[in-house]
Amino acid sequence: MHSISLPPGEFGGDAIERLFTNQLDPAAHPAFAELRSVRVSAHFLLRRDGELVQFVPIHLRAWHAGASRWRGRARCNDFSIGVELEGTPERAFADAQYEPLARLVRELRAALPLREIAAHSDVAPGRKIDPGRRFDWPRLFSALAAR
Repeated sequence: MHSISLPPGEFGGDAIERLFTNQLDPAAHPAFAELRSVRVSAHFLLRRDGELVQFVPIHLRAWHAGASRWRGRARCNDFSIGVELEGTPERAFADAQYEPLARLVRELRAALPLREIAAHSDVAPGRKIDPGRRFDWPRLFSALAAR
């Protein structure tokens, strides 16, 4: 689980989609200049309004975790699904994001041997803090258990 907003702290627009499809114009906003040579992707983006966008098929590798390690295994991109939530670590996530996220996790569990859910901060501690303390993990787990 990740969080992202582009420009930082702003929601809506198409900058996230442009970033994940390598079409982001670094001159379009001052904050984008540092992303000029960044090549990242995610399997899914969950917008603030609950819209789910898929960028990479689940059987292919996405480039979302960077330098990472989980349960003793390095290179988490090789064995994980990247889900980006439109948000920031400093602000609460939208109510409209939790049920679609739970639905996605249920669908992924049905299609893959998904055993755990980890935060970007869990697989890249000291380097990443997302999705952050404002993500409501109990709410997600409650929604998962409801079905």
